[in-house]
Amino acid sequence: MELIKKYFPNLDSYTEDKLSQLGDLYTEWNAKINVISRKDMDHFYERHVLHSLSIASFIQFEKGTQILDVGCGGGFPSIPLAIMYPDCQFHSIDSIGKKIKVVKGVAEALGLKNLTAEQVRVENHPKQYDFIISRAVTAFPAFVSLCQNKILQKNNNAISNGIIYLKGGDFDEELKNFKKRASVTPLGTYFEEEFFETKKIIHLSM
Repeated sequence: MELIKKYFPNLDSYTEDKLSQLGDLYTEWNAKINVISRKDMDHFYERHVLHSLSIASFIQFEKGTQILDVGCGGGFPSIPLAIMYPDCQFHSIDSIGKKIKVVKGVAEALGLKNLTAEQVRVENHPKQYDFIISRAVTAFPAFVSLCQNKILQKNNNAISNGIIYLKGGDFDEELKNFKKRASVTPLGTYFEEEFFETKKIIHLSM
């Protein structure tokens, strides 16, 4: 949790309290349903919470923003962001039911009223959102294809509505058809830890 406060030193008591509970909650849930590797649990706040909150460094969501987390796994990046933005609405979806069970359990334990979760594939989910967020669930062109027609057209934020995608490694080839609409921000811009050296945020206007 000290790592989070290093980069977000002005957290209010609500946010700090909720974020500080995540370590114990995921340790407890992970013992029942394995959604995070043992290696990653040893670096939980860095590799899951802070990585998720890189989106909060990239954009300050306006009140009322509607956000869909596709392939949410155990609830990242949506749960840390739902804590950070209690006035925004988050919907977390994954095709695997046991992962959604964890997301619902953690959200209930935290009393998050602004996050819902559902077992469904994005192509079968009919609603539209301001932003779709995800942590590299598939190749980027395939992800964009799945998310067509799911973005609201009216913009209420400082950046255009669209996809915000957390991804590592070299993906120039994946972006070649999106150059005019995509921006890439290295997470090293925000965080100095080695883990973030190869990680980036892709924003694609839709």
